[in-house]
Amino acid sequence: MNTPWKKMRERRAYIALADGTVFRGYSFGAAADTVGEVVFNTGMTGYQEILTDPSYAGQFVTLTASEIGNYGCCPDDVESRKLFMHGLIIQNLNEPSSHRATESLQAYLQRNGVAGIAGVDTRALTLHLRTHGNQKAWLHVEDTDLPVEEAVKRANDWCGLDGQDYVSSVTTHKPYTFCGTGDLNVVVCDFGVKTNILRSLAAQGMRVTVVPAKTTADEILALKPDGVLLSNGPADPSAVVYAQETIRQLLGRVPLMGICLGHQLLGISCGAVCSRLKFGHHGCNHPVKDLRTGKVEITSQNHNFALTSLPDCLEMTHLNLNDNTVEGVRHREHPAFSVQYHPEAAPGPHDSAPLFREFRDLIMHH
Repeated sequence: MNTPWKKMRERRAYIALADGTVFRGYSFGAAADTVGEVVFNTGMTGYQEILTDPSYAGQFVTLTASEIGNYGCCPDDVESRKLFMHGLIIQNLNEPSSHRATESLQAYLQRNGVAGIAGVDTRALTLHLRTHGNQKAWLHVEDTDLPVEEAVKRANDWCGLDGQDYVSSVTTHKPYTFCGTGDLNVVVCDFGVKTNILRSLAAQGMRVTVVPAKTTADEILALKPDGVLLSNGPADPSAVVYAQETIRQLLGRVPLMGICLGHQLLGISCGAVCSRLKFGHHGCNHPVKDLRTGKVEITSQNHNFALTSLPDCLEMTHLNLNDNTVEGVRHREHPAFSVQYHPEAAPGPHDSAPLFREFRDLIMHH
């Protein structure tokens, strides 16, 4: 493939971190400057599923795989109604060469209004984030001159993600039915749910109704659910206080399953402490040990916060073998459990898919 060196030089761009470090490249996608938090994802494939994961709202995602765009973009790989992330950072941008592709990554980002920067030394950026932690940053891709000092200032002036309720910006605006057939009625609290979670529930014979994040416990119980799933979502769980109150009122009245942000919210609602990780877990290759069986699973993950102290009412069921963080809990008295990782994957391995069967079994034996 001929490298478009001339075009790359003409579309100069950079990303300026809050600590003053600058990484240069060339722009693709939407040509609009923006601010966000830089994270890195170690997945080798699945960039479209990553792009459409609502949990990335407010973030710039650095892909550590060096060749991106090879298989293009396809409607079948979409995980939500739109792109919520603020930008994409990659090394080499390629044209698609797959029969499944309906458009290129460049065209897909441009059509969805998301900026990208390619030609970046993503290995150096990833090592920087591992050493110094995730950082606020300003992405400069517009065809104007912007001094680096000004970009760094804008990054530092941004409020960031801590203490911010991003769930309200990604949740559905009204209830909807995803699957109307099945012998169990499950309500999904949409804090930023991925479509494959809904598919996984439907595959277990569940009728799936999705409700907005601010739906009250009484409104959920009025739907007569056999179980309630607390979905994944973006940013800081401490800011989603309305969901915490809803969970407290549901606990013990209906079986609960939490995923990622839903796991953190369940923990906080029971009295757990939730803290920010240095650079989070983002990727498809995180080893997690099931403490109940001793089995180790390779998991898909995407979060910046984790439960760091558990109350007596919660038992730890899963442990991250990379850094010993809490990856799963269950309530000692009530029918409720949660995991920090993504059993639905998309992208990622399917080792943890049986957890949806475990949710069904919990409902059936309640």
